[in-house]
Amino acid sequence: MENINNTHLAPVWPRIVAGSIVASSGEGVWLHAADGRTFLDFTSGIGVTGTGHCHPRVVAAIQEQASRLIHGQLNIVYHEPAIRLTQALAEIVPEGLDTFFFANSGAEIVEGAVKLVKQATRRPNIIVFSGSFHGRTHLAMSMTTSRTIYRARYQPLVPGVFVAPYPYAFRFGWDADTTTDFCLDQLRHLLKSQTAPEETAAIFLEPVLGEGGYVVPPKRFVQELRALCDEQDILLVADEIQSGFGRTGRWFCMEHFGVAPDVICMAKGMASGMPISCLAARRELFDAQVPGSHGGTYGGNPIACAAAYATIETIRDEGLLENAAAMGARLIGGLTEIAEEFPAIGEVRGLGLMIGTEMVTDDGKPNPGLASAVTRNAFESGLLLLTCGTYGNVIRWIPPLVAREEDIDHALDVFRSALRTAHAYA
Repeated sequence: MENINNTHLAPVWPRIVAGSIVASSGEGVWLHAADGRTFLDFTSGIGVTGTGHCHPRVVAAIQEQASRLIHGQLNIVYHEPAIRLTQALAEIVPEGLDTFFFANSGAEIVEGAVKLVKQATRRPNIIVFSGSFHGRTHLAMSMTTSRTIYRARYQPLVPGVFVAPYPYAFRFGWDADTTTDFCLDQLRHLLKSQTAPEETAAIFLEPVLGEGGYVVPPKRFVQELRALCDEQDILLVADEIQSGFGRTGRWFCMEHFGVAPDVICMAKGMASGMPISCLAARRELFDAQVPGSHGGTYGGNPIACAAAYATIETIRDEGLLENAAAMGARLIGGLTEIAEEFPAIGEVRGLGLMIGTEMVTDDGKPNPGLASAVTRNAFESGLLLLTCGTYGNVIRWIPPLVAREEDIDHALDVFRSALRTAHAYA
């Protein structure tokens, strides 16, 4: 393509760096550009290509299904890929979550979850956490508090959404127990002051804060949140859109905390790049929903379902959960060593291959300029990284689950060099 600046694509899609890439192909952890450049892709399309680019098993499933049935609308017909996928999902979600609804995107499935919990409980309100990202459609945007850019000039927002503090210990400057006690106390205060339990349908939790900074909550916080929901008869919804399907070294991140939610939202890594999302819940919750009050034309597309089933098989058969845990430990270890050399890395945190490095100034304030410079330098050296966080000062590491030791080590070398260069010109 001669002039990519003449593209007719809407400019509302920003570029992650000043330079542009026209991707021609991808294989595993590598992304190939039309101009001959090759990039080590540690973005995974924002956590989507968990099995790597164009995994042969997923490609074969897509090709085979495309030759048989491209579209089968679930109001009209059942089809084998959807039925087979529900059976596979039932084996990996927490026990009791036995019923599934399919859509196309993360925001779409969050909206479906809100509609489900409202009808099932007959309650009007929901609670989310500060720094959360649940999507950019109007309702999901009203639940998103990671950055003002997602809400600015779109107001007024959907009412009935209340915000509690997320246990972001590094930002508060407290230890895990102090942070947990404060956040739980504030949540209880919210239930006394703004939305009573009897009018609160559900609490939505990202088990690792995603766009808000890749923050891992203390285990006790999640466990006591579950207990609070049980005590007040409030549903607990886990937004596992970014943290699910092996990203944290478990099928779903909530497993790390020994807690089962009432509802799981999933998407992103579910089908290795095909558009599909899913809602998992107990049958009794779905039975309370009026038939026809929710749906969608493309949800549960046969090709996407086939890709999702192949993704689950690939993760299981190739030991990608174990690999994510091992490579994540290697990456955290390497980043921790680099942080000892560069105090500008305020914290290294994460689970599995969902890791954040928070960049700070000398006095501990957010340093988005450094984070941007480092990712730009890394890009110029062939490593794709993303930033996140309310201030844009967290570099997030989300490589494909198929990443090997040599990929991790190469990325660490590039990152160290990019950080040195950024420091030299700071």
